[in-house]
Amino acid sequence: MRTHLKLSFFVLALLAIPVVFCPQLSAQEFQTKAKQAYLIDARTGTVLFAKNEDEQIPPASLAKIMTMEMVFNALQKGELSLEDTFKVSENAWRTGGAPSRTSTMFAALKSEIRVEDLIRGAIVHSGNDSCIILAEGMAGDEATFASHMTARAGEIGLKSSVFANSTGLPDEKARVTMRDLVTLSKHIFDTYPEYYKYYSETEFTWNKIRQLNRAPLLTAGIGVDGLKTGFTEESGYAIASSIEQNGQRLFLAMSGLATKKQRQEETRRILLWALENFKSKLLFKKGENLGTASVYGGAGEIDLIAGQDVDILLPANNTERLKARVAYKWPLAAPVKAGDEVGEVRIWVGETLSRTAPVFAKSDMEKGEFHDRAWDAFKELLLFWL
Repeated sequence: MRTHLKLSFFVLALLAIPVVFCPQLSAQEFQTKAKQAYLIDARTGTVLFAKNEDEQIPPASLAKIMTMEMVFNALQKGELSLEDTFKVSENAWRTGGAPSRTSTMFAALKSEIRVEDLIRGAIVHSGNDSCIILAEGMAGDEATFASHMTARAGEIGLKSSVFANSTGLPDEKARVTMRDLVTLSKHIFDTYPEYYKYYSETEFTWNKIRQLNRAPLLTAGIGVDGLKTGFTEESGYAIASSIEQNGQRLFLAMSGLATKKQRQEETRRILLWALENFKSKLLFKKGENLGTASVYGGAGEIDLIAGQDVDILLPANNTERLKARVAYKWPLAAPVKAGDEVGEVRIWVGETLSRTAPVFAKSDMEKGEFHDRAWDAFKELLLFWL
């Protein structure tokens, strides 16, 4: 039988949920040469590995993933079509084309190129010219497009990323985190399945120049199907990657690696380690009572339940201590209806927040009598003065 600690006077109330405890061994025995890394299981959202995941670094060419999100979103909304064409400006040609001596699809000056070919140029060739052409075509100029990128990033849950251009070329204002890159990669996979396929294309020929996809491991036969690599002098070699094996998909972002070879080796090593060393453990069943919450202005408390089976991936042979808490915003105001989402259960493996899942009200709670509302108002006033 579970017991619950009810804390009613916190703006974010936390209810402790005892769970099965395992011997306190290291869940994160894996070590990587990357300075920053973040790895999750796509189905459960379980964090499998984290290292400096919220440290901001220059995005390099990984910024192009956000550029593609902008393009895919416009395509999905019907604001753009794959058959639309954009003209190659002198700015795009000089800044990102052949004269730039950077990654390019070799777009010809003043030519017009289909959006679909520009997408392939940006993803397969990592073409800076491709991205600038798309940015100018969609927003008029690259600076305006970059401001839209940052705004859109916030809308889809990227909390710490700022974009200064469409390419990831050096700019001191531009910053991303590994957590945000994983969030972005998963968002693109989930939201735009019809366009995600471009990330697995191994080559693309444009202007009679055949170039191979720069993403490592696409042809390694282990299930990697994207996404992007990057490099800056400041932060080293970076990657955002995804792999699928036997119905399990992982998303990874890493940075701070010393060489291309090291990036490829570390990517393979961490992905295969995660696929081979974790197993699923059911913690709470759908409908299981996880705690109770006071309802402001109501006649008492409501039970909080899991809206789905809540499982987590744990190392097969050893785990750190598990902790679970239900968090909800206080005051939770009446009326509350059965099935309302009122908070989330948060599960830690050791010191890492590894899994969250929504929790719901089990039953209705209407507004209480006058004395109930008066007492809750007094508690809220007391909280304000405290």
